[in-house]
Amino acid sequence: MMRRPSPPARLVWRKRLRAAGAALLLAGLAFAAWFARPLPTRSVPLAQVIDGDSLIVRHDGARVTIRLTGIDAVEYRQACARAGTPWPCGREARQALERLAGRGPLHCTLSSRDRYGRTLASCRTAPFPEGVDLGAEMVRQGWAVASDSDYRSEEAAAEAARRGIWQGEFSAPADWRVAHERPAKADAIPGA
Repeated sequence: MMRRPSPPARLVWRKRLRAAGAALLLAGLAFAAWFARPLPTRSVPLAQVIDGDSLIVRHDGARVTIRLTGIDAVEYRQACARAGTPWPCGREARQALERLAGRGPLHCTLSSRDRYGRTLASCRTAPFPEGVDLGAEMVRQGWAVASDSDYRSEEAAAEAARRGIWQGEFSAPADWRVAHERPAKADAIPGA
């Protein structure tokens, strides 16, 4: 014959199960909060704008090349066409980023590095929530396309209003880079 636990013993086990469940829930919430916390934002002096989505800043005493995340701007040497006439849209994209960034400092959330060694970051002209998100504004003004889902609405608005590169015809920046790869250096060829 099986003996049933007494009512006080059942209450003790229920309390223990509830405590264990609460501890697991708190541990899960702490774990989620740890990974959901935003990356630290750094205030960095602007050194130079390279093109419409890349710039150089000073960080920890070194010059760091930053590639803005979420966008792909036309390349500096890239030309677009308006009514069949070529125009230097890549140079205008760089000028647009220079105007937006001003003299700095920028407030950047540094994340990782890309395959070219550039630091990937999102940058603002002032700490969040103030200031302009440089990536969003470059897409909004039509000088870059969204490379992920973050700036799709800004891209659609720029295209509808025919701003920036949307004024005429252009090659997607990624396609233009493939078609205009730079040849290897001449000194790599023996006897050259």
